[in-house]
Amino acid sequence: MKIIVLPGDGIGPETVSVAVDALAVISQKFRLGLKLEHDIAGHDSLKLHGTTLRPHLLDAVKNADGLLLGPMSTYDFKDESKGEINPSKYFRKSLDLFANIRPAKTFDGAQTRYGKLDLVVVRENTEGFYADRNVESGSSEMLITPDVVVSLRRITRDCCLRIARSAFELAMIRRKHLTVVHKANVLRIGDGMFIDMCREVGREFPEVTVEEIIVDAMMAHVVRAPERFDVIVTTNMFGDILSDLTAELSGSLGMAASVNAGAQYAMAQAAHGSAPDIAGQNIANPFSQVWSASMLLAWYGQRQGRSEFVQASRAMDHHMASAIAARESTRDMGGLLGTRETGAAFIKRLATI
Repeated sequence: MKIIVLPGDGIGPETVSVAVDALAVISQKFRLGLKLEHDIAGHDSLKLHGTTLRPHLLDAVKNADGLLLGPMSTYDFKDESKGEINPSKYFRKSLDLFANIRPAKTFDGAQTRYGKLDLVVVRENTEGFYADRNVESGSSEMLITPDVVVSLRRITRDCCLRIARSAFELAMIRRKHLTVVHKANVLRIGDGMFIDMCREVGREFPEVTVEEIIVDAMMAHVVRAPERFDVIVTTNMFGDILSDLTAELSGSLGMAASVNAGAQYAMAQAAHGSAPDIAGQNIANPFSQVWSASMLLAWYGQRQGRSEFVQASRAMDHHMASAIAARESTRDMGGLLGTRETGAAFIKRLATI
């Protein structure tokens, strides 16, 4: 398996380096033959090459088996004509990575204010209210007059069908319970289509119990009783917001892992930002990036029918949980270690496999 590694901005180089070290060890232990190719994007690339993302990187990723992308300072990148391309958006759109899979669970040893949870948010990733990815070119957010802005939302039947199918397939290998989150009481046509497509796909999965919850009510339900949820499927912006909430309920945004998957390609990416305010201070939690890398291995193993990759992913997840339980983690998860020390302790655990 060949993986392109782009460390990103802010805390990215610190957290991605831990994930890279973990992949090297797990590759040796499970004889995966991982080949990692390193390059740059974001601010480092902008300074060196005048653009945050050189065109050849897309071909490099297409010729690889996966992408490990560190957090990017996306808010800084506003003018593509000046080379300020949002790498995360670019890869999601160019590779048609329509499913953003974001797990959230509580871990022994980490203090949380709420109950136990173990759920996954399946977020549609290519359309919705995101102005930079629901039109062929340009932006769907328009300044009509100095005092009026109009933002368009795109919802399509095909995108609803494929994200619904991804969610139902995931529910089948978990606890067979799916929650459809929507705002069809107000967005009657767009979210109405989304619900209809979820119901249509659901007829193929009679074993899965399905409930439908309005998004604002869902924010209350998931705080009040997070343990009741298993797989949650929703549209782009609702999924972005909801998955940040569920990550924080699990203990920390530092555990916000994700994989962006399409029919042919996948990108592992921590779901949090680049956190420039803590960059270089050795306090960032690296486990969101480690967990994302683990999910990339699982995606590849399932797609290729390679059980050793799935087993390697499970081993990484198990030892991550054991490290947190033993307080071999950063302070946000109840530990006393820095980023580098957390990584070193985790690598030591993997080496014992």
